[in-house]
Amino acid sequence: MFKTVTMASVLALTAASASAGGFERSGVPVAFMFEKGTYAELSYGYVNPKVSGATNAGVPAPEGSGTSGDVALSYSSVGLAFKTDLTDKLSLGLSLDPTFGADVAYPASTNFPLRGSRATLRGDTIALIGRYKVSDQISVLAGLRSVAIGGDLSLSTTTIPGFIGVPLNYYRASFGNTRDTGYLIGAAFEKPEIALRVALTYQSETKHTMPVNGTVLTPGGFVGFTDATTVKLPQSLTLDFQSGIAADTLVFGAIKWADWSTTVLTAPNAGAANPLVSYADDSITYNIGIGRKFSDAFSAAVSLGYEA
Repeated sequence: MFKTVTMASVLALTAASASAGGFERSGVPVAFMFEKGTYAELSYGYVNPKVSGATNAGVPAPEGSGTSGDVALSYSSVGLAFKTDLTDKLSLGLSLDPTFGADVAYPASTNFPLRGSRATLRGDTIALIGRYKVSDQISVLAGLRSVAIGGDLSLSTTTIPGFIGVPLNYYRASFGNTRDTGYLIGAAFEKPEIALRVALTYQSETKHTMPVNGTVLTPGGFVGFTDATTVKLPQSLTLDFQSGIAADTLVFGAIKWADWSTTVLTAPNAGAANPLVSYADDSITYNIGIGRKFSDAFSAAVSLGYEA
């Protein structure tokens, strides 16, 4: 994440998530589509990540050196989902999910080159999903996804004469929120008597051209600009599974591949800071957990995740 000082870029928009690839915070939910009858759910999460880094040893640092301090800010998220059975074979569902995000701030009190820089990224997905039961064990899913992305960026420097040692915002920009439509398709196998379900879901890429408004410091002073930049959000393939292993006890997990190597975000007039976000490789994320129902009113689960 912290390869060289000049990669202001990676500005840790890449530090967004500890549970998914890139700056993805969650995936579009599909498990709710397998609930019986009419069903609704409200989910809330609070995350307090810790991310820090240091300049590479031996790499000349034009603005300073040392460690960054904790750059990842805490955040909360709310998700909604609703489904109903139209017939004994056909179900329809709607979900709202805070899929993408990043909240990054480099402490100004350090000697790290990016001190004083900040980035915020927001993205959500509204999905309309249909499920058709081919048989008691096999079903297929398909749906449309409306995906939004936008954010704000402020880059700082300490090398400008008269401000040496004091972080100065030399670049500020607002990336307007834009939407694109994608799709998802999937299939599932179930064995209800042992609470077994295996589902494979594909989600398509979306492409976003965001309007950009900002200011940049030039030899003649701060200059405002209006421009646009385009970014692709990756396609993905997810294998979800669950199975009962004892009375009221369930093991669950997922393996997800996402094409993050196609995601490159650049900022107009940001110079050497570009690209703001880029990934050398795709991501594969693994999650596994166990849940237990203790009573009709209380259940609990614990899970572990790993990203390659």
